[in-house]
Order: sequence, then structure tokens, then C-alpha cells
Amino acid sequence: MRRRDVLGGLAAVVCLPSAAVAQKLAPPVIGFLSLLPEAALRDQLAAFRAGLEETGYVIGRTVAIEYRWADGDSAKLPALAAELVRRQPALLVAAGGNFAAAAAKTATSTIPIVFTAVRDPVQDGIVASLNRPGGNVTGVAILAEDLDAKRLDLLSELVPSSGIMGVFINPKNPSADIQRTKLQAAAKAIGRSLTILQPGTSDEFDAAFATLAAQQAMGLVVASDPWFTSERLRIVELAARHRLPGIYQWRQFADAGGLASYGPSFNEAYRQAGVLAGRILRGENPATLPVLQPTRFELVINLKTAKTLGLTVPALFMARVDEVIE
Repeated sequence: MRRRDVLGGLAAVVCLPSAAVAQKLAPPVIGFLSLLPEAALRDQLAAFRAGLEETGYVIGRTVAIEYRWADGDSAKLPALAAELVRRQPALLVAAGGNFAAAAAKTATSTIPIVFTAVRDPVQDGIVASLNRPGGNVTGVAILAEDLDAKRLDLLSELVPSSGIMGVFINPKNPSADIQRTKLQAAAKAIGRSLTILQPGTSDEFDAAFATLAAQQAMGLVVASDPWFTSERLRIVELAARHRLPGIYQWRQFADAGGLASYGPSFNEAYRQAGVLAGRILRGENPATLPVLQPTRFELVINLKTAKTLGLTVPALFMARVDEVIE
């Protein structure tokens, strides 16, 4: 054998460990599946990054993220989830409620999954229990239906007239029947009449608001739903056009000009999801990581909108407000 062949072979052997080390040091990849469009989650993505950083992971340095956006169309989620699974990420994040969580769980039973803002993950079959989820899934749950009833109470304080209250429920939401039942019970308890409408596409909002106007509805409760969140600008615009006081789940509605919002801190839920993701990347088992629930709730009032609607916000209501938009 010639000397140059021997040296060439030795060089190849020497290079092998370096390549293996480089591969080993490549940062883990998180697959991020979202029902909502990217523009709707800018603040929440920052909160998610902050949660990751609490566990020592910095996006772009020690962890990478590959995003897939369904832009409010739940029918896109299964294909997007399957596409991410084929990329074999270290972890999947399912953002935007039940639809994304269900699509991710269907796509893989081995890659760890962290969900955000799921209504009731036990009842919906996503985890076995809140304390010990089992399987490959854990995340952050919200108390959606109970809060829908609370929002009806709060709006009744702002609009004390005994007239009809309108309610929007997304008919495609798996919890639609539960939302309807709980809101009807809450309305009966406070002596209010409801008109429940179920706009399922953007084109149906105009007709829904026209129906409420014809019935001289005094206010609008928009039930918890990720798709409604993605359509918040359209909903708030129509509520303003019809001079209809509305209350919503997330403060993003109030930021957009809605009268009020009451619900968990959206940003805090994503920060919690980031912490869970970091813990799993560090080796913890999602099967034994308890599902987290909200610890902070925000009541937000947009006083500019209240003034435009000619509403006087009661002092007792203002005493409970966490943030005022003026």
C-alpha cells in the first residue's frame, strides 16, 4: 500500500469523531403546530420563549423551532402535524386549543407533545388525568366553559337592562354543547334571556350581528374558541358598528377595541408551556408531568369603548378590574 493511501485513510478516521461530535451538538428541534396565524400569537411566542429560557434553552442557540401555521383553518392541522412528525423533532408544541392538540396526538404516540389552552384535556381524551397525564402528552389547560358563564355575569353588570343577551358559539368546537348548556344555566340563574347564534365561517358574522340587532340584544358574549380569537378584529369591528357591548375571553379583544375581557392570562399560559417544553427537553417524562392550570386571571375594560357606547362602568366593577385601556 502506498504511503499517501495510508495517510489518507488515517485522515478519514480522524475526521469521523469530529463529524459525530458536531451531529451530537446540534440543538434539539421543537415542532410548533398552531391553529392560529403567526400574527395572532406574537406576544404569546415571546412568552413561550421566556418559559424556555427559564429552563436554560435559547432559541437560535441551544434549541431550534420549526413552525406550521393553520391560519385558523382546523382542517389543515392533521396534514401539518404529520409533516412535522416526519421531521422527527425532539418535541411537538400544539398551540391554539383542542384541535391542534388532537391533531398532534393523532400524528404521533412517541414524540413528546405540549399543548396550550385546551378546554378539558381529560374529558376530551387528550390525557388520562391532570396529575399523571400518561402517554406522550401534557400541557396547559383552561377553564373555558365556567369562564363563559362568569363573563355573562360580568356583562350583565355592565349592561343591567333585562333585555336579551346574544351569545356566539362556534359550532365546530368540540365543547359547543357544553358551552351552550352552561351559558343557558347561568342566564337562568340571573334571569337573563339568551339568543345563541353559531357563526361557523367569517361570512356568517354579518348575518349573526343583524339577527342580534333585529332582536334588540343588549350585549354579546363570545364563547371561548381559538377561531373566534383569530377573527377578533372582524368581531370587534361589527360589534362597534352595531353599538353592541361585548365581552370576550382574551385581552387581545379589548386591545382591539372590544368592551371587556375576562380570562386566564394568554401570555402566562404560553410561558407555562415553554417551561414544560424545556423540562421535557432536559429529560423529564411528559407522562408524569402534571397538566398545568391558570394561576392568573385578567379582567380588562376598554374605557374608550365604554364611552363610545354611552356606558357608565359601575364603581364596584372598576374595583375588580386588573387593567384599564383608555
